[in-house]
Amino acid sequence: MGGAATVVCLQQLKGILGLEHFTHGTDLVSVMRSVFSQTHKWSWESALLGFCFLFYLLVARFVSTKRPKLFWISAMAPLTSVILGSILVYLTRAEKHGVQVIGELKKGLNPITIMDLSFGSQYLSTTIKTGIVTGVIALAEGIAVGRSFAMFKNYNIDGNKEMIAFGMMNIAGSCTSCYLTTGPFSRSAVNFNAGCKTAVSNIVMAIAVMITLLFLTPLFHYTPLVVLSSIIISAMLGLINYEEAIHLWSLDKFDFVVCMSAYFGVVFGSVEIGLVIAVALSLLRVLMFVSRPRTSALGQIPNSTIYRSIDQYQNAITIPGILILQIDAPIYFANSSYLRERISRWVDEEEDRLKSSEENGLQYVILALSAVGNIDTSGITMIGEVKKVMERRGLKLVLANPGGEVIKKINKGKLIEVIGQEWIYLTVGEAVGACKFMLHTCKNVEKPILNGSASGKEARNDNNV
Repeated sequence: MGGAATVVCLQQLKGILGLEHFTHGTDLVSVMRSVFSQTHKWSWESALLGFCFLFYLLVARFVSTKRPKLFWISAMAPLTSVILGSILVYLTRAEKHGVQVIGELKKGLNPITIMDLSFGSQYLSTTIKTGIVTGVIALAEGIAVGRSFAMFKNYNIDGNKEMIAFGMMNIAGSCTSCYLTTGPFSRSAVNFNAGCKTAVSNIVMAIAVMITLLFLTPLFHYTPLVVLSSIIISAMLGLINYEEAIHLWSLDKFDFVVCMSAYFGVVFGSVEIGLVIAVALSLLRVLMFVSRPRTSALGQIPNSTIYRSIDQYQNAITIPGILILQIDAPIYFANSSYLRERISRWVDEEEDRLKSSEENGLQYVILALSAVGNIDTSGITMIGEVKKVMERRGLKLVLANPGGEVIKKINKGKLIEVIGQEWIYLTVGEAVGACKFMLHTCKNVEKPILNGSASGKEARNDNNV
């Protein structure tokens, strides 16, 4: 939205500088090339008049913002600008000194053209193709504008109703040679800044335009184009929310990158390019989150049975001989290989830490699955492979707090038989308690439980009872 507002402002340089010929491109490079290639045609009179009216419009908005009771000053500013500009040009004959005016306008409404529709034309196929492309772009722009302004006013819009409205208006308008109906940034911004709140404003505007076309067109002969450009620029500046971009930088750097990529995509390309870049980066971020889910080691909060990330809670206590890992995303084919490698890396780091601190070796690895909302076949296979890797390293894999959907999947995949039902617990606390009991039991037997000795089996059976 900010990029589109910038593009609209750049397009108004034609009226501000009094240029007759201007580029049809909307990107910054094309506009700047067109502006600076015609420096000899710049009109300082037009530029001075434009900046004066722009200053007046911005001051009127500032006053209305600071004093809400004076909202009418900002609402009346565009109309008074047109009236004052027309009177000034008429009295000074500024149109003879480089200030462009609207000139003569034909009176009357568009004629009914429904009888001129031709479905046998040789250009019908081209018209259909152009209509489809134009319609899609118009819908994308209109809905994007609607959602942008909906965020300002905190209301919801229905995309289906928006498309039906656009379609019906274009069908009706095509019978009277109307221009394509959509939700443009410029007129929507003017309405927004004028304080319009409902669709009645469009009815009033349509009636006003109809009366103007029928009776008042001669009065606009001396209306300077630079005033119209100033009105549009003042409306567009209100849509460039730089404070939100600063907030995004402090909150989430990636969101800021998406925001600025969309902005520069619109400014240096087009609205469509900006939207594509923003959507592509957002999808890339989702894929990154899915394929590289966060894993964290948990520790016990002192004097409680609560287990939290040791990175977030510095006072969390690790359990000797037990590594507790939490997976913070569903396990799918896209991240199963990464999680298998990440779990192995956590185990390696924990064993190295225990060796360097001369503590007892690692015996149990607990996977906390409370944040795993779902799991697919690749995820089930991955856990089975982790179980085998842990056994080869002399470790025991324990699952804690699997969700309902997860427990259904691992049951159907017969993973419970591989893990062992006695090694699946409702909470991390219960899993840690069972592992502590087994570690304590190991000290009273000749051989470790994990070696499968008879005494180890008896201890396990006692625990199950």
